[in-house]
Amino acid sequence: MYEPIRTKSVHSMAEPTPDFPHRTREEELDIRLAGHLTALLTVTDELRARTPHPGLDDAAQRLAEQAARLRDGHAPLRAAPSATEPDAAHIAALHQRAHTLAGWALVVATSRDDPAASTLAAERLEAHAAALGLNEA
Repeated sequence: MYEPIRTKSVHSMAEPTPDFPHRTREEELDIRLAGHLTALLTVTDELRARTPHPGLDDAAQRLAEQAARLRDGHAPLRAAPSATEPDAAHIAALHQRAHTLAGWALVVATSRDDPAASTLAAERLEAHAAALGLNEA
């Protein structure tokens, strides 16, 4: 009644190829954490240009060190801050973005059991929360 299928199904799994490079979970987490820290560094550099503060300078240095550690010693690329005039709304938006990035970095650092990165991310999370007034209870 029905004709049998003579070809291989297009829905079957592809044959595994041994020459395809696969990353371990730890390598993937390293890449993700380095990305979050580098993005946080970029926002921190932007904040440093608009509202100079020694705490931001220290944070930028520590973020760069952690990102380089995760990238096998390769320092992260750093963008030049934009040349627009600082205004309160833009500064608040930068702090909000930094707060979000620090939260993501904290989640990944905790997942990969990295105490140095976890501590740094938690410190930055608290600092940006304080700047936004989120710590007030």
